[in-house]
Amino acid sequence: MNGGELHGAIEMQYIRRHHRHEPRENQCTSALVKHIRAPVHLVWSLVRRFDQPQKYKPFVSRCIMQGDLGIGSVREVNVKSGLPATTSTERLEQFDDEEHILGIRIVGGDHRLRNYSSIITVHPEVIDGRPGTMVIESFVVDVPDGNTRDETCYFVEALIRCNLSSLADVSERMAVQGRTDPINH
Repeated sequence: MNGGELHGAIEMQYIRRHHRHEPRENQCTSALVKHIRAPVHLVWSLVRRFDQPQKYKPFVSRCIMQGDLGIGSVREVNVKSGLPATTSTERLEQFDDEEHILGIRIVGGDHRLRNYSSIITVHPEVIDGRPGTMVIESFVVDVPDGNTRDETCYFVEALIRCNLSSLADVSERMAVQGRTDPINH
């Protein structure tokens, strides 16, 4: 793992257990951790919605599912302007409602993220004596021609940080408003 993130012992345990990427020579990989002041069931209710990433991902304007929701499902995501892409086609590779694991692979789109796959896991924790959540997202991706490994990791990490920050904002707002029921629609 690179990317300049310092992880504690608990984070490293989860990363070793759930975030196994085997990068090739021309790829970069990293893992990012976000601590959220909201219960795990609220955070997972947002993350698990492969069919509705726009609920917390600020760069997604629309998502169209192809087929039923399950492993192997494909979604077509429209990206908001300002990023060097307009669409991304993504397949659900891993889904575990008990362990709170979601894995995706990008299989197409008009961007430079080739052979991209990510795993996001959601873990209960206590923050200041209250129920909280630790979210870990890891990825592996090809380094495009003309870019360095560091540039590629920096770009992808910036997108993930933005998504995780938005996930925290949405989840914490729901928790403060007393919304204890998971998002199911």
